[in-house]
Amino acid sequence: MNTDRELNYRIYVQKMSGFTRLPFSSEMERYISVQQGDVEAVRESFKKVRKNFPEGKGQLSDDPVRNIRYHMIVSVAIIARVCVEAGMGHDEAYTLGDIYIRRADKCSDYEGILDLFEQMRIDYAERMHQLKKNNVISIHIRKCIDYIYDHLHEDLSVNKLAEVVGLERTYLSKLFSKETGTTIKNFINSAKIDTAQNLLKYSEYPSSEISFALGFSSQSAFISVFKKYSGMTPKKYREMYYSQTQIV
Repeated sequence: MNTDRELNYRIYVQKMSGFTRLPFSSEMERYISVQQGDVEAVRESFKKVRKNFPEGKGQLSDDPVRNIRYHMIVSVAIIARVCVEAGMGHDEAYTLGDIYIRRADKCSDYEGILDLFEQMRIDYAERMHQLKKNNVISIHIRKCIDYIYDHLHEDLSVNKLAEVVGLERTYLSKLFSKETGTTIKNFINSAKIDTAQNLLKYSEYPSSEISFALGFSSQSAFISVFKKYSGMTPKKYREMYYSQTQIV
């Protein structure tokens, strides 16, 4: 079925009504927060979105309840996908999504579906947060990892982490390596590069802004570390993956 006529009409109506669609990069920031297990960021983000949920979003149904239900289904599909990419089990990610979609299907109340929407995002974020701490036993290392993920935008150091968790730096380094199987420096760099890869895939932020946002001392330092962990430059990575991962 040819959709050109309807597509052109819908775009015209949107322009005449002053409708501005939410930028793709803004929406992906919220998905990345879930993927990174940043529960508080997910919570705060949804508080803002909830105040005027339809703003910047397409109308998928004339019925408000169906419209928000459809948006939730789309969101579940994307979140399940990005969480699988970050290590969540395939069956767990998609079955969890099925559970929330079925709950939304049975809910006929607009506010009730909004509640489910929020619960769903927080549930995935909490599971991703826990996933990042698998096989970590001591409270000190858990606290250390939490601090790292909450401060990826900073120039993190072993001295600072030792101060945060209350351990001597040499002891912390040995304990961290023993419990995680990697050094603190490697863990920090890996976490930053994982985040950088997601931003290069799913946002339009230039490499220089991503570098600055992740606390690298310079663009050249960012490129060097990125190439070490991914085998290519940030520019090459975006060229390879950005256009292939756009979600309609």
